[in-house]
Amino acid sequence: MWQKAFSKAPGYRKYEKIKSSDSQLKTLEDLKEFLDYNHIKYCLLKPYFEVDDYPIVEARELLPSFEVDLYEYKALPGFSMVAFERQLNSFQEIFQYDALHALSDWEEMLGQENCSLEENMIATNTRTYQSRLPKRHHAEFLKEFDNKDICSMDAYPHILPFLLELERAHVIAHNTAGNFTLQGIYASLPSNLDSELKQFGLKIGKFKPGNSLMYECNRLFVYQFMMELHGFPIVSERRTSSAMFAIRLLRQDERFIVRVLGQSDRTITTMMSPPVDTPKRLKKYPKIEKIGLVQINENQKELIELLEDQGFFVDEKRRVVILRVTYQQHEYSPKNVREDRALSVLKQEVIHPITGRINESLNIIQNVQNMILRLNDIVRGEYRITVNYKRREIINNTDTHENRLKVLYMWLSKHMHRIVDYSDEYYSQIVRVLDSYLLAPDNYDIFNDHYELHQEIWSRYSQIQQARKIRILEDLRYRKYKGEPISYHRMLELITEILGELKFEIVNYFDKLVVKVLVIGEDVVSDAYLCRKYVNVKDENLSPYGLEIKKHYQRLVALLDEFRSIRKSRTKKNPDPGSFQS
Repeated sequence: MWQKAFSKAPGYRKYEKIKSSDSQLKTLEDLKEFLDYNHIKYCLLKPYFEVDDYPIVEARELLPSFEVDLYEYKALPGFSMVAFERQLNSFQEIFQYDALHALSDWEEMLGQENCSLEENMIATNTRTYQSRLPKRHHAEFLKEFDNKDICSMDAYPHILPFLLELERAHVIAHNTAGNFTLQGIYASLPSNLDSELKQFGLKIGKFKPGNSLMYECNRLFVYQFMMELHGFPIVSERRTSSAMFAIRLLRQDERFIVRVLGQSDRTITTMMSPPVDTPKRLKKYPKIEKIGLVQINENQKELIELLEDQGFFVDEKRRVVILRVTYQQHEYSPKNVREDRALSVLKQEVIHPITGRINESLNIIQNVQNMILRLNDIVRGEYRITVNYKRREIINNTDTHENRLKVLYMWLSKHMHRIVDYSDEYYSQIVRVLDSYLLAPDNYDIFNDHYELHQEIWSRYSQIQQARKIRILEDLRYRKYKGEPISYHRMLELITEILGELKFEIVNYFDKLVVKVLVIGEDVVSDAYLCRKYVNVKDENLSPYGLEIKKHYQRLVALLDEFRSIRKSRTKKNPDPGSFQS
């Protein structure tokens, strides 16, 4: 039961009597540990055991790129919160909130304990809180907190159910003694979305000042990328404003935590300033974490046995665990074939529901074999997980070929970046599964009936195949192949070989990929050492080895000219607004 959660966790028990000097919350890291325990217990585990048919988080939902929410579960809790590792100065803050005053601050200011002051401050805090709390909860709130201090952190687990009833954020900050207390409620976190979006688009080269057509063509890409850097898809105002506020706080070099629990994603998302000792070049983005109750796939037999033996399951029958995922942000680069990859999984931690012990050696959400099994389920019509097709249609099964094709398209789109990076062994397994379905003679008539859908999937499939080749080119540009350093001769030999194959594959044309071929190719042909040592040297002064390098170089130049011609003819026939991106 949820009441027993973390009952044997040393970290949680340390904070049970938070007034003692050795358990005061002073640093963001201390506060985050305290909040993790309480938010998991009261905002995830309690609803799980009390709400019928609790919607467990699918492992795929924690894999970037994040999917748009399908439903809002009104019976589940939601909140937003901001914490500062400093005292608040209400007049100088950049956001609005209703202030609460901890008794310890006033006692220290007056240098004594004053009963009338205490009663007055408690009454003021109570009235402030009641003014924002729905009336139906007033009686219960007064029964719990009448004549009690609601600001101290030892009261936080008890007031948390009432914080979940507020529409806006609550605020935690240092008191005069340097300890965290509840300092405010009903905070409006400013969301300067328009300004942030345009600044970011200009920074990465997707927008140009005054160019409205370029803005309209690339706005959705920029919006999606910027939000995902902060842990969200394009979603609700609560989560959008939290992300925008985190951007602003980081820019001001604040030490902060911004935390959100959505009623639709059922996931606690934390945006936190990087540790103090983080190099400045790595402080561009906040640290992103998500915590949710995740179901282990039934095919992961060994993992299930291990979790069962060690008591990690919240619910053994449904195979549910507490999973915390930490993400790593990626700088936008037009040269990167995975151009729209903003996040990747850095760390996965399974948290023991009783002892709080953490196991970070398990692969819950990135299991390749598990993904291939899911792909098998799709093509066989055995996939039963709800999918949002292009944000316009909810698909609950794969009983029909039309549904299978739609779900398959979304699966390929979501996992494209991972498939591009897969080893040849795993990729060949995916190819076998896809070919067995898409090329099956028995399905020809069916696919003719759903011609457009079938072509959509082939287009995405072709894009993945071409992107894998260009991913190899990205490494070859730095004279690396399969993780090993190679010579200039071998680099040019492999590049010309790949481009020779790719030239015939771009009958399915993707402008972004062709642009990346040209960018990578230009980097290689303009290599200063290569030009000085071999290209700009007369043939009679070169060794046989040098002549071979020069021959491959000239072949590369010719191939790049062919790709430019292909692009020019394609863009003339079918002008693509997306070409503004390059």
